[in-house]
Amino acid sequence: MHTLTLPMMNRQRYFSSLALFTVFFLATLAIAPLIGASKISLIKALSSEIDFADNVDANILFLARLPRILLAAITGASLSVAGAVFQAILRNDLAAPITLGVSSGAAFGAVLAISLGFSFSFMGFSSIPLAAFLGAIMAVSLVFGLVKTRQGELPTSIVLLAGVTVNFFFAALVMFIHYLSDVTQSFRIVRWLMGGLDITDYQTVFSICLPVFIGIAILMYIARDLNLISSGSQSAMSRGVDVPKIQKIGLVSASLVTGAVVATSGPIGFVGLVVPHIVRLLIGPDQRILIPASMLFGASFLIICDTVARTIIAPTEIPVGVITALIGGPFFVWLLRRKR
Repeated sequence: MHTLTLPMMNRQRYFSSLALFTVFFLATLAIAPLIGASKISLIKALSSEIDFADNVDANILFLARLPRILLAAITGASLSVAGAVFQAILRNDLAAPITLGVSSGAAFGAVLAISLGFSFSFMGFSSIPLAAFLGAIMAVSLVFGLVKTRQGELPTSIVLLAGVTVNFFFAALVMFIHYLSDVTQSFRIVRWLMGGLDITDYQTVFSICLPVFIGIAILMYIARDLNLISSGSQSAMSRGVDVPKIQKIGLVSASLVTGAVVATSGPIGFVGLVVPHIVRLLIGPDQRILIPASMLFGASFLIICDTVARTIIAPTEIPVGVITALIGGPFFVWLLRRKR
């Protein structure tokens, strides 16, 4: 396995590109909490002269908006990195986190927990996120159970086909459970399937940080090998890359990162498709730059989408999954026409 080393000629481009995306992310992170249906004063929110319990501005900023924005950042970063990795491994520009059925598997787990009325917690996790994460793992296991290594590599076309099959299978189960549910359960199911970041706290945010950061770190470590694989498996093998091993590590890591955030936020679509393409158009296809840049821009992108979702028809909020779908749909059509 190759380590993540940068050629001397690319160091300046690498750090300058990441610096620009970092500045954009920090600017988004600083401005978004100040935007909302209720206007707040940053000076008053940070004032030490007012007791926190009586400081309305501080409560809105630190208890309502900031944890939600942090969750949006982690979710957007995770889905974007997963999309970039899926597109590299499967060598398909239309690959996204839903490709391996991870999102639909998580949806099945969450819908099943809602319909059965599960109400428990384990190590700080409530029943619905736990069930969703288990559903995501089940989906990944099914995909790899359907695919066998051929000539020293995973057949990407078969992986893609198996993912689509698993995706439709779990989607059918979700529809079946939804059909059998009562009105209250049906409303909760539909609301969860739309994807949203409106119900969260710091515990929820911190609970998904560890698997997400570990998964992204692994993907960044194998970025050089992903570059070689994306240009052709045979070429990668001739350069000493253990293609099946890297493919499995990449697909599993990206899927588990996706499952961790989807279990909390619901299946927010198109982020993993739109963001890697935008970043690739700006800085090129080098995975060593693309993965961290997609992470930063994906975080900023979903923060902006969520800010629009909670302010465009305030005080009513739109599920952020609706906003990303409205953006992703036309982008998907444009991408298809461009490829044709």
